[in-house]
Order: sequence, then structure tokens, then C-alpha cells
Amino acid sequence: MSKDTITWTQGGISEVPLQRFSGRVGAIEVATVEYDGSNRLWTWWSPLSEDIWGHAQDADGAKQAAEVWLREWLENFRPFFEARR
Repeated sequence: MSKDTITWTQGGISEVPLQRFSGRVGAIEVATVEYDGSNRLWTWWSPLSEDIWGHAQDADGAKQAAEVWLREWLENFRPFFEARR
């Protein structure tokens, strides 16, 4: 997955940026990265799977971890797409 595969958008309220990013591939939201002030870590998770999440020291590390997870998770579907050829 290249850096351009997931488009990260920072959330905001009334033009005030939040410490929260949404990751999309096209129209599909694939990951969220948000600062957890109580643990002082960045947490990432995906709406594609209920039980997947992780932490990182910074936002970029959390985004990278989410992308690595997504790449590995999508590998499970390769046989389905290859069978259609």
C-alpha cells in the first residue's frame, strides 16, 4: 500500500482541529486514529472489524499500524478475488 492509498483527514469542530483522523480508501472509511489523553497514546481502530485496535506513541505511528493491519487483513480476501479471474 502506498502512502496515497489511504487518505487521512483531520477532524474538527467549528474550524478547530481535533486530535482525530479518519482514514478512507475511496468512499470507505477504513480506520480512525485518535489521541487518548488519559494514556497519552494515539489509538487506532477500524470499523471493518470490531476487535481490532492498537496504540502508538504518535499519530503517524498509529496511521502506519492501521495501514499494516489493513494490508494483512485484506490478504485474507485474495483467494476470493483471484478466483474470479
